[in-house]
Amino acid sequence: MDKQEQVMAGFMDLLNKWGWLNRSKMQENLEGYKSSEVHYIECIGENTDSNLTKLAESLYMTRGAVTKITRKLMEKGLIESYRKPDNRKDIYFRLTGQGKAINRIHEKLHREFRKRDKAVFEQTSEEQFDIMLGFVTRYSRHLDAEIKKLEQPDVRCDKTV
Repeated sequence: MDKQEQVMAGFMDLLNKWGWLNRSKMQENLEGYKSSEVHYIECIGENTDSNLTKLAESLYMTRGAVTKITRKLMEKGLIESYRKPDNRKDIYFRLTGQGKAINRIHEKLHREFRKRDKAVFEQTSEEQFDIMLGFVTRYSRHLDAEIKKLEQPDVRCDKTV
């Protein structure tokens, strides 16, 4: 296995371990909610004036998939739609009180996970962080360019790390 393959395998292994370690705690604290729903709620909580296009871009999903999750979360009372007085055309989404409560639980869990993993990051130098962040940024931009080549009219991914 060459170094490129080792790096990619290492990233996948890290993500799989991280997901496995966090999964049971997430399921326990966010029972009844799918991971995709929780991340959708997080995205709306972090981005004011979220509409279908913004959500599809941020979550790397099609507008159709976003529409489906939107309906489901509205039925559950977690998000609500609104229009701006100066723009009656576009529909935006925001969290309800119940949606904000779910988002707070999710944020609390992520703080716990960061605390659990803090020891590793404390041993990492600024130079090492800069190198890793540089690589992640370059790779992300490369993937964005590859996605744009596909010219999928329903999905535009220009989010960088």
